[in-house]
Amino acid sequence: MRIAILGGGGAMGGLFGGYLSRAGNDVTLIDVSRAAIEAINGRKLTIEEKDGSQPAFAVKASDDPKSVGPVDLIVNFVKCYHTEAAIRSAAPMIGPETAVLSLQNGWGNAPRIASIVGEDRVLVGLTYHSATLLAPGRVKHPGAGMTYIGELGGKPTSRLEKVAEAFRGASFDVTISDSILDEVWKKLALNACTLPTSALLRFFAHELVAFEPAKLEMAAILREVVDVANAQGIALDYDERWNAIVSLLEKAIGGKASMLQDVEAMRQTEIEVINGAIVEAGRRAGVATPHNQAMVWMVQAAEQHYLKAKTQ
Repeated sequence: MRIAILGGGGAMGGLFGGYLSRAGNDVTLIDVSRAAIEAINGRKLTIEEKDGSQPAFAVKASDDPKSVGPVDLIVNFVKCYHTEAAIRSAAPMIGPETAVLSLQNGWGNAPRIASIVGEDRVLVGLTYHSATLLAPGRVKHPGAGMTYIGELGGKPTSRLEKVAEAFRGASFDVTISDSILDEVWKKLALNACTLPTSALLRFFAHELVAFEPAKLEMAAILREVVDVANAQGIALDYDERWNAIVSLLEKAIGGKASMLQDVEAMRQTEIEVINGAIVEAGRRAGVATPHNQAMVWMVQAAEQHYLKAKTQ
């Protein structure tokens, strides 16, 4: 399968691109970072695994979609605020049969993509793998998990099965879901609880469940997420989500949340499409979300502080 990874120079893009390339797919990592492109093309892509191994992957990297041409699948890993620009720049890689799969964090990426390429091209997914970018062309992979994919319309298709087969061939555990938006909300619940708390506390993943005050705050955030989801008819169960979140965090020793990575690198975060999405959905449904709102305000304050400092 010919595959292009948007945001391929990042942690998750590199992880998926490396594995898919090793499995025999024709993969190109698309990124705007010259440092990432030069490192990957010059020294290969290195992934530091949990067992201490450090395999190197010979995968192509480019900042020029025109040089790639039409592909079978585009996997989008860019930050939410770069979605529209990234999809428009990917136009030379979109042929008659090209599908576009969003594996991004947050809520609302699929409609943004569909508004540009059409709903019929859009696949939606999420993954419970964790990855940290250590340096250009070097990714740490502290935790593995299930990847869910589905059609935007819900009904499974032959193209969806082909994508699943390619991922499974690359050693990813994949579940095809006919209720993918419910699965997206499950991941959104995880992110709403863990990303802002780790970013504000500067905690690794496993540390979030090592201190009771952090657990209490995450539990309060989750209660609001479940209430908002249920008010919209989305089947989200508090106990199931809480147990899953705690279990995942306990196993992700040394894992560093993407929002913490953004804060440390003094980059814009995705708080608006994570906790901000909960606040907005709660407003529409008449459900109070004070804990999620507090996370939005505090992360935005920290973000504005360091972004202002970068310009001075």
